[in-house]
Amino acid sequence: MELVVAITLGVLTSTGVYLILRARTFSVVLGLTLLSHGVNLFLFSMGRLTTASPAVIGLVESYTDPLPQALVLTAIVISFSMTAFVVVLALKAAVELRSDHVDGEDPNEDRQ
Repeated sequence: MELVVAITLGVLTSTGVYLILRARTFSVVLGLTLLSHGVNLFLFSMGRLTTASPAVIGLVESYTDPLPQALVLTAIVISFSMTAFVVVLALKAAVELRSDHVDGEDPNEDRQ
């Protein structure tokens, strides 16, 4: 199970970083989303990977740490609001600049 989580974490992080480094705004937004999912998975895995363990302390002998679950819940809300803001910002830039390029310039356009 730990190997699957580690591979998934690596794939999400590397794909997110690759897409952030692209020159199109949609790729950057998608890369930020994948990177935030990778961070959420990392935070969630820091609370020990156990099954059928409650997050309530004192009811059972072995419990799951509730702090990473609270951090992931907060990170999901923040990443959703950040993604919504970046999408609106990218749409406004695409309408005003008539280009989806991060710099506002199309690399295929002739320079004079």
